[in-house]
Amino acid sequence: MNLLIIGDVVGRSGRDLVERFLPRLRSRYGIDACVLNGENAAAGFGITGKIAHELHKVGADVITTGNHVWDQRDLVGEIGSIGYLLRPLNQPKGQPGKGWAEIPLPTGQDLLVVNLMGRVFMPPCDDPFAAIDQLLAQRRDDAIVVVDFHAEASSEKVAMARHLDGRAAVVFGTHTHVPTCDDEIQPGGTLRLTDVGMTGPYESIIGMQVEGPLAKFRDGMPVRFKVAEEGGQLHGVVVRLDDGSGMPVNFRRIRLDESGRLTELHWTTVETLK
Repeated sequence: MNLLIIGDVVGRSGRDLVERFLPRLRSRYGIDACVLNGENAAAGFGITGKIAHELHKVGADVITTGNHVWDQRDLVGEIGSIGYLLRPLNQPKGQPGKGWAEIPLPTGQDLLVVNLMGRVFMPPCDDPFAAIDQLLAQRRDDAIVVVDFHAEASSEKVAMARHLDGRAAVVFGTHTHVPTCDDEIQPGGTLRLTDVGMTGPYESIIGMQVEGPLAKFRDGMPVRFKVAEEGGQLHGVVVRLDDGSGMPVNFRRIRLDESGRLTELHWTTVETLK
């Protein structure tokens, strides 16, 4: 089985990349399921039901979010009817929507996608460690678990991956918009990647036009950020899962620019140094 994970989709640039290239990526890698973080898809701030539908239509089976999930107010009344669009599981009780989705795989197993949000340098939310433990305790089946941990602190993301080692197939991080190179299969078999990176405009400061964030850093004054448009890149991970155990066999990170140039990033052993 082949799983494709796509990092935070930002603005029109990110949506265009997904709409143009996701069908081709699914074909190239024989993708059985695609998980995509879409919380910045609406001009950099949140997502709408319409945008979620467009991303789903071109091949995003499950769309995760994070701290910007309610930036578009209409989503509050829409998310309950969009089963493939998630909000973090550990949001305060009473919020609409849900934090997990299940989709069938060709092997007869189910893929359980869980959306969590961190607490370090993030808006208030419930304990993500307790939330995932409670969910998995309630579900004693053979579902393959994939977790999007939307968090700021790298240490918190690594801690979650260690916490779920052997219980989840993949724990990947989103939110910072900066891809990390710490991808590894942990001792218990779980693939960890601290941050997949952004799918959107890289001629920017993490997706925003350079002038706004730069002025805020220089002057310390409030600035209204505007989403950038240039230098589009799609960042993702292709994961090969064992048909029996559902755990990762191998993986590769991918980077695709707006011209269609694809770069595959994966570790190859050259020699053993002595």
